[in-house]
Amino acid sequence: MRAVVQRVGRARVKVGDEITGEIGKGLLVLLGVGQGDNEGDADYLAEKVAGLRIFEDEAGKMNLSVGEIGGAVLAVSQFTLFGDVRRGKRPSFDAAARPERARQLYDAFVERIRARGLRCETGRFQEMMQVELVNNGPVTILLDSKKAF
Repeated sequence: MRAVVQRVGRARVKVGDEITGEIGKGLLVLLGVGQGDNEGDADYLAEKVAGLRIFEDEAGKMNLSVGEIGGAVLAVSQFTLFGDVRRGKRPSFDAAARPERARQLYDAFVERIRARGLRCETGRFQEMMQVELVNNGPVTILLDSKKAF
């Protein structure tokens, strides 16, 4: 699984004219599921995201997690994180998980974030979404569960 984690002042996701998820201060997580990913990958990424110390403490150092600042998580599925452009300029998405499996692991990630006591809003799986955010910093972290083991 891959995640692009952005520290945000606010973020929201819309499907058409409907807001499906919205947060204030917290983390926007764009989450991609690859072939061969499993529950262990969802566990790893949820633990990493919940524990990332990328919010500033009273001394101005990145030392606090999203939970410690009372923030929330907005998780948006993003299969394009597995786009491969090594050959040509049109991405291949062969490495992305099939939609049924990707949905299971996306849902597992969201459940694990919530199990850690964090509010977690979501986009809508397999829908065309518009994501709006104010990246605070900017701070953007790339996570890949396969590069962690």
